[in-house]
Amino acid sequence: MTAALRRVVVRAPGKINLSLGVGGVDEHGYHALATVFQAVDLHETITAERADGMSLEISSDVPGEIPLNGSNLVLRAAELLRTECAVTDGAALHVHKQVPIAGGMGGGSADAAATLVALDRLWGLDLGTERLRQLGGRLGADVPFAMLGHTALGRGNGADLTPLPTRGTWTWLLAVPGGHLSTPQVFRTFDESAERSGRIPPHLPTVDERQLAALARGDLPLLAETLHNDLQAAAFALHPGLEPVVTAAKRLGAPAALVSGSGPTIAVLVEDEAQAQEIAAGLLGEGLVDSCLVVRGAEPGARVLVEE
Repeated sequence: MTAALRRVVVRAPGKINLSLGVGGVDEHGYHALATVFQAVDLHETITAERADGMSLEISSDVPGEIPLNGSNLVLRAAELLRTECAVTDGAALHVHKQVPIAGGMGGGSADAAATLVALDRLWGLDLGTERLRQLGGRLGADVPFAMLGHTALGRGNGADLTPLPTRGTWTWLLAVPGGHLSTPQVFRTFDESAERSGRIPPHLPTVDERQLAALARGDLPLLAETLHNDLQAAAFALHPGLEPVVTAAKRLGAPAALVSGSGPTIAVLVEDEAQAQEIAAGLLGEGLVDSCLVVRGAEPGARVLVEE
């Protein structure tokens, strides 16, 4: 173990899903997934300071309610480390949120990832990257990616990651409609729709190889052709405000748009910031969204900003 520190600050990125293939359900009730994650430059920042007990405070740049009880992923991550490593030390934790809450962008997962990294440093545990990712996977399928960052192919429940080469910087407009969507409910709706139609999801879903080539070459038109989300129809059914946003974004000139993850955030692929601002003005002017954010990918994963 290394010498313990007094204060550690770590930030981790939110994500969008450029594709999401959903397969069958295993014996534990988890769907097989094949997804391409890209980390974007909206961050969750965790400050961890030494303290006698555990406490949590939150400040947020985005609207929405965040639980401060044991269901919060920050506290769950801290408790997991304390249990696994028999830690009796405490910490005062502060979260600064930038990622839309319950928006399908992995904000809670970024919280958990940053907390694991911060407390590993604060408490001098030296668990190493691979062990931290394994622990993160127990908290949620998106947590290991928040540690890795950049762009990656996720398989299994999404936690089996393969980094993907990308060329250039990708610009996205995040169109944030009102309301929230429950990820379990979106998956249930997907399952119910498949059952009604007699469609059997593949045992092992795949991603379009052309998407991987588009990312490696920096080919925006090809990437636009390959954006895909198997959960999009379920999200549309549960939140009637989503489909009009996707339709309008394309009408306003976007190369492509889709629901990110389980939604409700809409990820709009754009050529540059000027196009993003033009489309944002249109969506806001038509009253289709509450807010719009211009972001870029692909960001690094969880990083230590301060340790002292």
